[in-house]
Amino acid sequence: DDSEWRLWFPVLLDRKVELYEMGWSLKDGLRDCHVAAAPYGGPIGELLGSNYYIRCPLTTFSPIWGPQWKSGVVKQLGWTVGDDLLCVQEDGTVLVYDLFGSFKRHFSMGNELVQSHVLEAKVFHSPYGTGIALLSGTFRFILATNIEDLKLRRLPEVPGLQGAPSCWAVLSQDRQSKVLLAAGPDLYMLDTTACTPVIPPGLTPQASSIVHMAVSFSYKYLAFFTDSGHVWMGSANLKDKLGEVETKMKTPPKQMAWCRRPKGQQPSVVVMWEKNLLVAGQCQETIQYPFVDSVLVPEMDGVRIISGSHHELLQEVPAACEEIFKIASMAPGALLLEANREYEKESQKADEYLREIKEQDLLGEAVKQCVEAAGYEHEPETQKMLLRAASFGKCFLSNFRPELFVHMCRDLRVLNAVRDYTVGIPLTLPQYPFMLVHRKLYPLAFEICRYLKTPEYQGVSRVLKHWACCKVQQKEEADEVIARAISVKLGETAGISYSDIAAKAYECGRTELAIKLLEFEPRSGEQVPLLLKMKRSQLALSKAIESGDTDLVYTVVTYLKNEMNRGDFFMTLRNQPVALSLYRQFCKHQEPETLKDLFNQDDDHQELGNFYVRASYQEGKLETRVSLLQSAVDEYNKAKNEFAAKATEEEIRLLRFQRRVEEEKGERVLGCSLHDTLHCLLTLGLHKQAEQLYKDFRVPDKRYWWLKLTALAEKEDWEELEKFAKSKKSPIGYLPFVEVCVKHLNKYEAKKYVSKVTPEQKVKAHLAVGDLEGAAEAAIERRSEGEVSLVLSRCSATTDRTIVDRLNRARAAAAKK
Repeated sequence: DDSEWRLWFPVLLDRKVELYEMGWSLKDGLRDCHVAAAPYGGPIGELLGSNYYIRCPLTTFSPIWGPQWKSGVVKQLGWTVGDDLLCVQEDGTVLVYDLFGSFKRHFSMGNELVQSHVLEAKVFHSPYGTGIALLSGTFRFILATNIEDLKLRRLPEVPGLQGAPSCWAVLSQDRQSKVLLAAGPDLYMLDTTACTPVIPPGLTPQASSIVHMAVSFSYKYLAFFTDSGHVWMGSANLKDKLGEVETKMKTPPKQMAWCRRPKGQQPSVVVMWEKNLLVAGQCQETIQYPFVDSVLVPEMDGVRIISGSHHELLQEVPAACEEIFKIASMAPGALLLEANREYEKESQKADEYLREIKEQDLLGEAVKQCVEAAGYEHEPETQKMLLRAASFGKCFLSNFRPELFVHMCRDLRVLNAVRDYTVGIPLTLPQYPFMLVHRKLYPLAFEICRYLKTPEYQGVSRVLKHWACCKVQQKEEADEVIARAISVKLGETAGISYSDIAAKAYECGRTELAIKLLEFEPRSGEQVPLLLKMKRSQLALSKAIESGDTDLVYTVVTYLKNEMNRGDFFMTLRNQPVALSLYRQFCKHQEPETLKDLFNQDDDHQELGNFYVRASYQEGKLETRVSLLQSAVDEYNKAKNEFAAKATEEEIRLLRFQRRVEEEKGERVLGCSLHDTLHCLLTLGLHKQAEQLYKDFRVPDKRYWWLKLTALAEKEDWEELEKFAKSKKSPIGYLPFVEVCVKHLNKYEAKKYVSKVTPEQKVKAHLAVGDLEGAAEAAIERRSEGEVSLVLSRCSATTDRTIVDRLNRARAAAAKK
């Protein structure tokens, strides 16, 4: 193994691994360069004089892109979470380039920076995305937590700050981004609302000011370098102190970075000067390395060190590796490794080592240690050695689950493929889940997904989608060619939305290509929003109607209504009957006046008449209601609907009649139907007015007699009811009189009408008033078997014995004949 371990009393802490030997040609190294490297083994941005380079960390370290820089003065370089390069200029303008050097966009961090200029800038990653923090020439901080949704925040002033702070950093706490700054002996925390003085616990009294600070990759820890040469380490909330080390170096460092593995036990800070690099931890001992013109790149599990000649990784030695490889180790993993070595030599010592492990019942633990250690090693030969030892050990275990070993073999094959100099991405095992398609290594990413058997929608689909999004940016190819190539490549692959690819094409100014791609999108709900965004509203409306989704149609119609003038909007709907119908339904409930305009434009007199009728019922004033109904009559006449016109005219007459009744008698009948008005008049005893209404509106005799009968019975005006029955022959007969009287519990009055009932209804009439003898006589007289049976069903065998016998004799006599 070519890694260099440094023993740090009382524990073994750090190792330095050479990743690549650099092949770039820089006479003066990195001394005069602006350099920024992306995390997770990402690319490096470098500004050297007027030449600008983006480089992948390959062995040859050849530039991907290298134009002349013709824009403003660059104050800071940085990388987004999506591997876009940010160039922060002195005037507050931020230029965004993709990984391959293509200009994407620019934005401003505020107009005030044009005059005051940017003194310092930092690019940081927050829970919301990539952020930028600036210090202006007026010593005010400007913060944007997410450049994709740019919202600038001007942080409060620092009391008494007359110059630039000695150092500052951006912290991300409780989903908030804050600025911590040091000004002389004072330390301040700035958030959106306040500037709060803070004091780090346990800071040496020898320190009069803080001259440099560094935040850990996870934003959980903070380190200060003081003017007395001490390195203070603690939590980012400044509540806990982890340690403090005296470096005996009082010159402010060029750079500081945390070196800590996730769940690591040994926090350490890397401090770098012009020609020296020092690692400080919790104990008082330090480790020093000679370095010249290097750049520190914090990673989640260590620090990358990039110089003019080498690319190295400095990290805490993983626990599994320490246990196995430290001198005279008796850890189960170390013993298993020795056992395998002896076995390969065909030595009997292999059995002795195995017995020692098995006697302690630690063989399973030994296998796990070797597998885990293999994942942290960079040299393939060391990996193979550890995995062979693990494979040897698991042969003697009956219940060892093989998944751990199989997955590690797969992962290491992938890691070794991407670490190869032809790819040049020095990922570590903890970083592994975080990276590939951003660098357009599609074949490799595709094969890795298949090799790892990643579910299609999580693996292959994502790779193909990213490839398609890059494909639409190739301006040298025709739209038809690109659309066909994407369709052939993607087919019906699960988890891919053609609308996302079309959106990317539209962002690149290729609207026609976007429309062609949308033709492959099976979901109208995905097509329509993008078509609206592209101002292709007619096509969007057609797609929405084809989908049969009324909500989608309403969405498009609402958009058209807001974007077009009324005339064009109505003309558009006239060509789409489905949309027009749905819009009418909407207007019917939400915008009645718009509905009226629609009918007017279409000369739809029938619907206009219906509209006026509906509108009349919303009015309280009689004059307005009558006016609207008269308008409806006019429209129905134009539509040649004589029935509707006549019915509406009669409604007007009824309203006027009701108003007269209200004025003369003081009874509220306005707005009632003809039926209800008659019933109300009869109930109130206004027979004269009821008769007039009956004649004027030609109410059918049967309806009127039923209305008057029920009204008089409800009123229990039996005398008037008798007079009414005698006034002329009833068109509804007299059985209803009997039934209504019985319904209102007055059999005495009911019996008055039994004699007038027709022979066919005599039995029912007698039964209604409880006259079983009369019912029996009528049934026998009519010689009706059905009526005889009906009367018998009402008789009691004990109390009505005589009637029962009489009916039975009549039934027997009828049967003989």
